[in-house]
Parts: sequence; C-alpha cells; structure tokens
Amino acid sequence: MEAQSNTAKLRVEGLHLSFGGVAALSDVSFEIKEKEILAIIGPNGAGKTSVLNCITGFYRTQRGDIYFEGKRITNLRPHKIVSLGITRTFQNIELFTGLTALENLMAGRHIHMRHGSIAGSLFFGKARNEEVKHREIVEDIVELLEMEEIRQKVVGSLPYGQRKRVDLGRALALEPKLLLLDEPMAGMNVEEKEDMARFILDIHELKGIPILLIEHDMGVVMDIADKIIVLDFGEKIADGVPQEIKVDSKVISAYLGS
Repeated sequence: MEAQSNTAKLRVEGLHLSFGGVAALSDVSFEIKEKEILAIIGPNGAGKTSVLNCITGFYRTQRGDIYFEGKRITNLRPHKIVSLGITRTFQNIELFTGLTALENLMAGRHIHMRHGSIAGSLFFGKARNEEVKHREIVEDIVELLEMEEIRQKVVGSLPYGQRKRVDLGRALALEPKLLLLDEPMAGMNVEEKEDMARFILDIHELKGIPILLIEHDMGVVMDIADKIIVLDFGEKIADGVPQEIKVDSKVISAYLGS
C-alpha cells in the first residue's frame, strides 16, 4: 500500500471509561492518519464499540482526550461531532425501517440542508435547487454501493445484508471526513462480506476518507487494514501492521486463551 500521510486525523490519548466499578477502557491511546484504514480488534467485551461511542459522544469519558483535526472534541454532544465530519455505522442497524432506502439516505443529508420548512414544503426556488443537489449526491452513493435495485424499497422489507449497505450509504450521505464502521460485516454471508470489503476499499480510495473499522472477521481485517490495534479487557495490548499482529503472542493468547 502507498505510504501514509504523517498527519493525524484523529488522536485518542489515555482514554478511561468505567461503568460503576467496571473498567470498560483503561488508558487507551492511538491515532488514525489522513489516508489510513485502522482496524480495532479484540474478543467480545474488549471495549471496541466503547471506543467508537466515546469518539462520537454517546459515552462521556472519565479521563483522557480525543482530538479531531487538531481540535479537542472530548465529550462533545453527538450532533456537534457529526457536524465536524465524523460519521458512523452501527453494530445494531439504526435505520428508519418505514422509509425507503433512498429516503434513509436523504435523511443523512439533513445537516447540509439550509432551506426552511416552508420553502421546502412549497418546493420552489432555492429550496428546489438545493433538493436537486442533495438528490444528485445521494444517487452517486446509490451507484457506488450498487443499490439501484433496492433504492425505492422499504428498508424494513430488506434482508439484513442490504440493510447494512443502506446504513453505510446513510453515513456517506453526511459527507464524512472520518468514517467509523462498527462491525459492518456482522451477520453477512461470504458473498455479502466480499461486496462490503470492496465498498470499503472503494470509499477509501475514491473519496480519500480515513476509516476506523471494528470487525471480527480476521481475514477481512488482515486484507484491508493498514494498521491494527488490539484491545483486551479494555486495554490496548498490541498495535502494528497486519503482518506483526498476526504473530503477536499477546494477541494469540487473547483470542485463543492460551
């Protein structure tokens, strides 16, 4: 892979998170660079999703700091973090199941919409021109993620793998500067996983978006990640390139229990 930029897009320093007396994260630090796919791996309960929830403001950290593009964003509210350009998908898909795939993607454009409710309801002038622009952006995402056949289908009627694709599309509709993916391939068959891996690489290469990926499929992680960090019981036990991680004794012990 090409050499990565030295500029850190996101920097996490000494993150601590606990629930009551249970430590979910203990002194976790890492950074993701401008042109990088960084994967976070670890056994169930290792704290992977907790990291994403801290970055996106769903959890409030007790100690530590998070910086995005050099700006401290620790414990900002989720909507403020989204407005800065950090978007995510969810492990348990959070979509509007009564709307179509296209309508879900359009919902992702809401932070970029400037016209008021009256102008929008009348659909004229600047409001109409803005709507056309948003629809063009959404149609590009539909084409990129090969959703033409499901674009007008109600999300609640779609199989799980296609819902995951809509979830990714909605995150892209927000025009992210950093994309966080929480187990985007969970519950998918082999063909669906191959498609999702291809979409992730296309997004990274065509749009130049750095990606933070949580995923249990080690084969996929080793194939697409530039760098990997490993968590176990809320602590970082290893970080490095895939070739280093796959032979690290601490990582092997964490996964195999030996």
